[in-house]
Amino acid sequence: MSENFYLDARELGQLAGAFDTRARDLASAVKAFERGAGAEQIHDGFGLLTESAEVTSTYVDLAAEMVEGLGGLARQFEAVSQAVQDNARNSELADDALAGLFEGGKS
Repeated sequence: MSENFYLDARELGQLAGAFDTRARDLASAVKAFERGAGAEQIHDGFGLLTESAEVTSTYVDLAAEMVEGLGGLARQFEAVSQAVQDNARNSELADDALAGLFEGGKS
């Protein structure tokens, strides 16, 4: 059973904007995390004890992986935003073209 649906270009634009906002917010949070949890800050937090070298290294690696992973998520949000925005634009163009066909038929 097939159901009909309608894409509202304005609502798609709002959805794209929401993804874009989340992408920027996440990218900003990742940059702040990276500044606060960089290798130097982690080394300062654990000190120079020989026993802490392995733990420090683990935390440095974990922080770097988090920055990489969350940065990738922010880029994916940007990509979704762009795809939805493109879809909204295409929907608007299709609606305008269809409206033009109806207007042309009224002559």
